[in-house]
Amino acid sequence: MRLPVLALSAAALAAILTGCVVAPAQPVYAAPPGVAYVAPTYVSPGVGFVWNYHPRYGYGWHHPRYGWHRGWR
Repeated sequence: MRLPVLALSAAALAAILTGCVVAPAQPVYAAPPGVAYVAPTYVSPGVGFVWNYHPRYGYGWHHPRYGWHRGWR
């Protein structure tokens, strides 16, 4: 009698915990000293891109693996 209750409890717990997706925390961005912050003018081009400042080109979307969106290097 006790085994079905434990199995049912384990199955219910597994059903509740499966499918949970937690997005990674995005770092809080602060503009470098002496630079005015410019808000994004278009949506993020994909997962992993963050709005960042480039010393030569200004603000843009940057991905740690793929680099700058729209060709900045």
